[in-house]
Amino acid sequence: MALTFPRPHGAVAALLPDGRLHLQHGPIDIVAQAFGDAPAVRAAYARAAARFAGVLGDLVAELPALRSQIPEVTGTIARRMAAAVAPFRPAFITPMAAVAGAVAEEVLAALTGPGISRAYANNGGDIALWLGPGESLTCALAASPLDRVTVRAADRVRGIATSGWKGRSFSLGIADAVTVVARTAAMADAAATMVANAVDVGHPEIQRRPARDVQCDSDLGDRWVTVAVPRLAAHERADALAAGLRAAEAFRARGLIEGAALFLQGETRMTGALALAREEASG
Repeated sequence: MALTFPRPHGAVAALLPDGRLHLQHGPIDIVAQAFGDAPAVRAAYARAAARFAGVLGDLVAELPALRSQIPEVTGTIARRMAAAVAPFRPAFITPMAAVAGAVAEEVLAALTGPGISRAYANNGGDIALWLGPGESLTCALAASPLDRVTVRAADRVRGIATSGWKGRSFSLGIADAVTVVARTAAMADAAATMVANAVDVGHPEIQRRPARDVQCDSDLGDRWVTVAVPRLAAHERADALAAGLRAAEAFRARGLIEGAALFLQGETRMTGALALAREEASG
């Protein structure tokens, strides 16, 4: 089955050789999959492709507001982004911290429907999940030192996101990666950003530059983002991870996330659902 858009949209939808749906438009690159009988899956992919055609345009139309700390937005995705970051204030955060997760949720919503038992949308490592009763999904995490995470229908997790200074987005902290699981992909995305920012320690050789110097239109403006981290001493790694873990546990206590895994130069700290998953896997 081939799915295409009229040229004016500029978006591309196609089936991968293994049957998954690939959606790409500008910087957005999503791999999605629905499970069910063949006619239901075809209908799900057609719905997702049709909705995806307008996603980038919706975001661009409200981009100035989405890059601000107090946005006034109207679109479905923009409102989802703004709602996801609001609980993390008064710390600095704009809705752009939740963009990948929010877009994944929008595509996922189009995928679900009659005859679909489970589905996911993976937007560059930020994953939105839908699970029918008794279903589960195991997600591979290419952007994280975690190999994979299994989510069951009975779990409260429906979103997975990873952030860090080595990733595709900027970070104020020094974590190689932080993976967060939460009730929505947009919330996981925002929280991963905030926890990754918190993984930090004073060290004269950590290199930072104003975000605007690295990317002229960054929503971080003149805030300094990490561009290089030297090999740290054991106590420095421990201090940085402890700071990030405190932030993650505070967010979990407030019900904003279900768990987090923090990675820095070969060391790991976990809390909540991800710590439990590691214990079950090793037990």
